[in-house]
Amino acid sequence: QVQLVESGGGLVQAGGSLRLSCVVSGSISAINAMGWYRQAPGKQRELAAIITGGGRTNYADSVKGRFTISRDNAKNTLYLQMNSLKPEDTAVYYCNGNLLEWGAVRFRELWGQGTLVTVSS
Repeated sequence: QVQLVESGGGLVQAGGSLRLSCVVSGSISAINAMGWYRQAPGKQRELAAIITGGGRTNYADSVKGRFTISRDNAKNTLYLQMNSLKPEDTAVYYCNGNLLEWGAVRFRELWGQGTLVTVSS
């Protein structure tokens, strides 16, 4: 069974850094776009950053210049380097991927379970 497993969340002071990782486990034929979404308490889930299969990136205005999304296709791993963190970055961060499982004919969207990032002021 294909799963997306995030790690790297935690508690950090404002101005600090964290690096999130998302490993795609299971039998995969191809991975298209992947992204990081976040959901703050009482708010809707929103896109933080996305990276296409070809490596093009796009960021929410709120994180542009502070966050960097990257992927290691050989390791089926997605990263989010978060610098200059602010209290308003506090949220559960979810990994999302558009994946083609081995033997399947269609890509499908999968979500990880989320990892909590808390930024203290």
